[in-house]
Amino acid sequence: MDVKANSLYQEMQNMIGQTRLQVNEPQQLNEINSTSSDFATMLKNAVDGVNNMQLESRDVQKRFEMGDPSLSLAEVMLTKEKSGIAFEATVQVRNKVLEAYKQIMNILGLGGVGHG
Repeated sequence: MDVKANSLYQEMQNMIGQTRLQVNEPQQLNEINSTSSDFATMLKNAVDGVNNMQLESRDVQKRFEMGDPSLSLAEVMLTKEKSGIAFEATVQVRNKVLEAYKQIMNILGLGGVGHG
């Protein structure tokens, strides 16, 4: 699995842009729900992909430690690095999404409202 943080981030930005409510252009509720569902599905797939890479990395490490002759140290390290990069990219995308969410809340005037 290739790590495509920039394209994932761009797609998330596009979806966020689509969900913004325009003052002069009211949107249909089912359009907003569809976009939210698409976003949630895309996000879940991305997180599942990273999780699978981490599980694969752990499995390869265990197999190597148990003496699997079909694995080299280089393969183990490469799998581990790919997993780490995918995780870091996911964290960066999460940070960007959180930043965009905060900006939207500020634009809507909901940024300073406390909950609790």
